[in-house]
Amino acid sequence: MKKKARHDLIKKMITDEKLGTQKDIQTRLEAAGIYVTQTTLSRDLREIGLIKVKKNDQLYYVLAQETKRIDLIELLSYHLRGVARAEFTLVLHTRLGEASALANIIDENADERILGSLAGADTLLLICCNQESAKEIEDQILERM
Repeated sequence: MKKKARHDLIKKMITDEKLGTQKDIQTRLEAAGIYVTQTTLSRDLREIGLIKVKKNDQLYYVLAQETKRIDLIELLSYHLRGVARAEFTLVLHTRLGEASALANIIDENADERILGSLAGADTLLLICCNQESAKEIEDQILERM
């Protein structure tokens, strides 16, 4: 199966079911006759733009564009390993490969306190409109971490 077809199938699975682990996705793929390594599956999930969310105490993957219905601070607090503030800027440390997906979600969710974001592999920079907004967001994240 070609990569695009596999990606389309994974997107359909994620949309149809609440799958919480890569193993769940891999098992569903195998049931459909598609065998991939864990490394390939991780790369696929990153390329597709899947992000794991926690809602009603349940963890599951969603497509990044579907996160508009998700509490942004809740989403960030689940994925962050650390947060630091410098003036009006927040430096968020994520798991490897998650920073850019989170940056896309933040940019799409248009929080008026955030002017923009910049992401590396595991570091996300949030530029807030002022120091008060940066502190408010930092406090909200730390409350939920």
